[in-house]
Amino acid sequence: MQTYLVGGAVRDKLLGLEVKDRDWVVVGSTPDEMRAKGFKQVGADFPVFLHPKTGEEYALARTERKQGRGYHGFTVYSAPDVTLEQDLKRRDLTINAMAETEDGELVDPFHGHGDLEQKKLRHVSEAFAEDPLRILRTARFAARLQPMGFTVCHETRALMQEMVRKGELGDLVPERVWQEVQRALHEKAPGVFFDVLKDVGALEVLIPELASPGILQHGLQALHCVHRKNGNTSQRFAALLCAVPEPAAVARAKAMKSPNDCKDMVHLVCLYMEHLGDQSPLVLAPEQALALLEKADLWRRPERFIELQETLACAVSPGQSDSLDRLNLAARHASAVNPQDLIKQGHKGKALGDAIRNERLARIKQALTN
Repeated sequence: MQTYLVGGAVRDKLLGLEVKDRDWVVVGSTPDEMRAKGFKQVGADFPVFLHPKTGEEYALARTERKQGRGYHGFTVYSAPDVTLEQDLKRRDLTINAMAETEDGELVDPFHGHGDLEQKKLRHVSEAFAEDPLRILRTARFAARLQPMGFTVCHETRALMQEMVRKGELGDLVPERVWQEVQRALHEKAPGVFFDVLKDVGALEVLIPELASPGILQHGLQALHCVHRKNGNTSQRFAALLCAVPEPAAVARAKAMKSPNDCKDMVHLVCLYMEHLGDQSPLVLAPEQALALLEKADLWRRPERFIELQETLACAVSPGQSDSLDRLNLAARHASAVNPQDLIKQGHKGKALGDAIRNERLARIKQALTN
């Protein structure tokens, strides 16, 4: 039984980055032996175990062979005769296919260290083409490592393009796609993820609403701005789709199975973008401003409205900034209305609701007029 540190921990250690998670491969063992040593089995599709003290994952060395389409179309073989090199060969990129012995010796059968030095993202073998999710993973690693000078090598880019042409992306389920997109939105250079997908033809398949260069460029600029401000996932996703018409943007968010907060922010950002338009600020009438604030549920969800304001500030064009300023001014004055004051005046029931709305509208009119 031999144990090796593998994958991202080895890669990040060689890059001089902080090692956050450590994964291990065990060669020459069996599930019974692992359990006898106190490891807890957690893997259903293949034997993965948790260390009894550290809680880190230890996986028995395995091979995979493509037998059918889709995520479950693989046959996994795990036995004591599977070698470390066979296990590493099934991995996606050479920089992720290195291991380290317990004595700290590097095991690098596919020259991942050389690709680290040359700053290249290169597939390990032609088996890369068996899993279309690797197109998204490679784009995500590009988004993470591009600030360090990494690029996808020509051969891997060509293989990804061929996979797209063959329709391999059709086998991906929305949940898996969203998982990679969500992670990519928080990488060091999130826009690179979408640039790579566009370059290999995958973006038009996965998010066709961004296929237009103008729409994509606008979205990436907004995403970069939100990224610099450390925005959350919903803000980043909405910024990406900010130039897409609202019905299409919401439909895409639903199709990707994004969380409700992301769908809501996409709806509000795209709706506001359409109403703000490239127009004179005088066109944003008080009634229109109040209607937009009501759609955002400003009164009950002020924290979300702040996130909306932050995202719109990154998304609007220079011609829209005055309208956005007027809208934010309207929000501040309308929020100052205290329902308790109107209750003390005797308003209640529907009359109270009407009085609150009328007071908000009056304050918006006064603020915008001044």
